[in-house]
Amino acid sequence: MIYFYPMNTQKIKISSVKSLKWLTDIIPILVGIILLVSIINNIVPKSFFNKIFIWNIFADSFIWAWLWSALTWNPITWYILWKWFLDNWISLVAVTSFLVAWTTVWIVQLPAESLVLWKKFAIYRNVSAFFMAILVAIITVYIYNFIK
Repeated sequence: MIYFYPMNTQKIKISSVKSLKWLTDIIPILVGIILLVSIINNIVPKSFFNKIFIWNIFADSFIWAWLWSALTWNPITWYILWKWFLDNWISLVAVTSFLVAWTTVWIVQLPAESLVLWKKFAIYRNVSAFFMAILVAIITVYIYNFIK
């Protein structure tokens, strides 16, 4: 049997106002990101990325996972930049390892994590998450290319 609870219109109004406020707060951030990407797109030549990355699945994913695991930016920023990286001939494996490492490996938060959890556990978790990010990226791209 399905029960229908009466809607609390006051709570709906409050959450709608909060959501609208959040959306208006995020618009300047999105505009700033788009402007930053546009500036970088015009300043950095496309050949720059070919010099940094050697187009080796393991090396590129290792470099990107290591580089991006230390960053703690707003998620919206990186989802926009992810598309830009792919458009500028950075391999899908490198970008996927960056995304997975960025969400699972927390170098900046390691001291706080060590205080709350055991230090040994926090280090093991970050190291294993780092290597799993590379493995997950390679497997994900392999499955994507297999399906494609």
